[in-house]
Amino acid sequence: MPKDLNATGRWLKRLTQGLAPELHDREDLLAVLREAGERGIIDSDVLTMLEGVLEVGDLQVRDIMVPRAQMVFVRRDQGAARILPVVVESGHSRFPVMDADRDDIVGILLAKDLLRLTTASARERFDIREYMRPAVFVPESKRLNVLLKEFRRNRNHMAIVVDEYGGVSGLCTIEDVIEQIVGEIDDEFDVEDDQNIRRDAERHFTVRGVTRISEFNEYFGARLSEAEGVDTVAGLLMKHLGRLPRRGESASIGGFEFRVLRADRRRIEALRVVAPRDVLPPDERPAGAA
Repeated sequence: MPKDLNATGRWLKRLTQGLAPELHDREDLLAVLREAGERGIIDSDVLTMLEGVLEVGDLQVRDIMVPRAQMVFVRRDQGAARILPVVVESGHSRFPVMDADRDDIVGILLAKDLLRLTTASARERFDIREYMRPAVFVPESKRLNVLLKEFRRNRNHMAIVVDEYGGVSGLCTIEDVIEQIVGEIDDEFDVEDDQNIRRDAERHFTVRGVTRISEFNEYFGARLSEAEGVDTVAGLLMKHLGRLPRRGESASIGGFEFRVLRADRRRIEALRVVAPRDVLPPDERPAGAA
């Protein structure tokens, strides 16, 4: 390990000395790194991550949190029959548990803990108090680099974000923080690059935001209209809502239910689409079928 650290130190020393003899502030360091990228000394992915590492120190939790209105949560007085569909539909791994007041979060429920509810008798005996983990609360103003350090030290993966009055304003996960450094992390909601529409279950599909409306219409036999300046499914949803939606927001357009699965501050990555009728992928349709 010391040998590797020494090698890294020598590499950084050669890099900074070769490109800029003196570094006075972070902007100078960024300029050096970008010049290194232009010269091919470091590739674009490495440059993006290094820029992300430097940016994390300036960002606060409020800059990346999932807003309260878009949080997927369960209630303490709900039984297994009410909770399990929420867990399955959302695809999340952790859920805030709320009491009667939405500002009163009493714990965190992990989806993996519900694997014990495989029998009807287990679901009938379900008591959420036996499954809840303690909730961690952080202020909106906490720096992301500090939060990441706390996540690692305490082995927490989710924090509830509160405002200056103690009210819940959102939540933040370790994945949200890491994505600020490494970029979007693929999960089960991501569709392969050569596949814009994926059938997940009867009437349920995952659709990439960049899918053209014409392709969507052809796949589903739909008649969604292409508005002026809009030719993708993401653009259609943004025009319908009048803004860029956040993860978890939904809307009904032309008989289809759209819910945002992945989005950042610039674009919609993936959507869950519930169609009015089931449609088979083109390669599974009988010959001659539409």
